[in-house]
Amino acid sequence: MGALELKTEEIIDKYADMVYRIAINQTGSREEAQDIFQEVFLRLVRCRDRISGEEHVKAWLIRVTINCAKKYQASFWKKKVSLEETAKEGPDKKAEHFYEAVENADSSVLQAVKELPEKYGSVVYLFYYEEMSIAQIGRILGEKEATVKSRLYRARSILKIRLKGELP
Repeated sequence: MGALELKTEEIIDKYADMVYRIAINQTGSREEAQDIFQEVFLRLVRCRDRISGEEHVKAWLIRVTINCAKKYQASFWKKKVSLEETAKEGPDKKAEHFYEAVENADSSVLQAVKELPEKYGSVVYLFYYEEMSIAQIGRILGEKEATVKSRLYRARSILKIRLKGELP
């Protein structure tokens, strides 16, 4: 396995928006997403020599972002401590714009997606928002393609039921 040819700065520039969007999608919080964003790229610096190829770095970043979000959601800090709102600057304007759109959305569909169980929400997010294929999602999540298809189908079914009364 060869070393990754891209410089760390190039990787951050290229994938910062994606990592931040996934962190926001997983946590629903700007502050938590920023913490996860930093943790993901710190881990990248530490593990850089074990990552090869551009496809591998993208998959690695997605997997680590999801794992960091899960770890944060399960942490004592998240469960027991209430933080005051702080004014922090986002890692980039494009991701910040995405956050504001998500935060201010009145969409019942978006709310229903946020309320999906994590295993379905991740698949829906990666498929629709990151425009990844079933095969790519399977590799990133470490699941068989059939499992990803099944979760996507079940997520759509859940959304259809939840939104049935709200559709015209």
